Amino acid sequence: MQTNPYVPIPVNVDKIITEVTTKDIKTFRLAFVNKEDEENFKYLPGQFAELSVFGKGESPIGIASSPTQKGYIEFTVQKAGVVTSELHAMEEGTLMGVRGPLGNTWPIDYLEGKNIVIVGGGFAFTTLRSLLNYMIDDANRSRFQNITVVYGAREPGLLIYKDELAQWEKRDDINLNVTVDKGDETWKGREGFVPTVCKEVAPSSENAVAVICGPPIMIRFTLPVFFDLGFSRENIYTSLEMRMKCGIGKCGRCNVGHKYVCKDGPVFSLAELDGLTKEY
Repeated sequence: MQTNPYVPIPVNVDKIITEVTTKDIKTFRLAFVNKEDEENFKYLPGQFAELSVFGKGESPIGIASSPTQKGYIEFTVQKAGVVTSELHAMEEGTLMGVRGPLGNTWPIDYLEGKNIVIVGGGFAFTTLRSLLNYMIDDANRSRFQNITVVYGAREPGLLIYKDELAQWEKRDDINLNVTVDKGDETWKGREGFVPTVCKEVAPSSENAVAVICGPPIMIRFTLPVFFDLGFSRENIYTSLEMRMKCGIGKCGRCNVGHKYVCKDGPVFSLAELDGLTKEY
């Protein structure tokens, strides 16, 4: 871990992948300039980092790669402001900075030995991808029971990680359910909103934990499905990333009651969120 939390680690943009047809979501594969920095950057799924564009600023982004994928870290970024626009304008080989890893993680120890249900919508699948790749790694797969995934987007062109979705589809140890709100002439898969598909798939709540990330409207209509399936609020986790700025609980921008999303989160169970203000 770096000694000064405000100083970014130098990294090079090693690879850029345009994820969606609208070209406003890209995945950046970053390689550490110094081997020592790479060895010290120890993270788990669910954490985020501040991506620094020199002279422009920094932005908190969830880590999309898994720590089981050695030699690089990946971030999937939607073009939405000054820093992310600068990122999208970068070319491979550009020098930039990373500050982190920051925040807490998906509850890996708690998930161990349980059936896992991953539910994601659109762009908010990034740290879920990290978690899934972590769990299905050969070194970890036996630690987790059945894995069910429901992932959806508005249309086929807005699905991210299409190559990995195809790879996961071939595995017999993942119950993968990919859906779009409305398909096009090329789409041969499922159509339907994520909450509806969750209801159709109906994962058992027995010895199970659900991790859910997506647009607020998706989460709003998905949660009642899981309550009906018998999932307790202690066994439903989500990730908040709104309002984070400094990433280390100093600027006060993301505090909710006595908690800081960047330091105490961004991962919370619904039971934990019940103890906070209704701001979120």
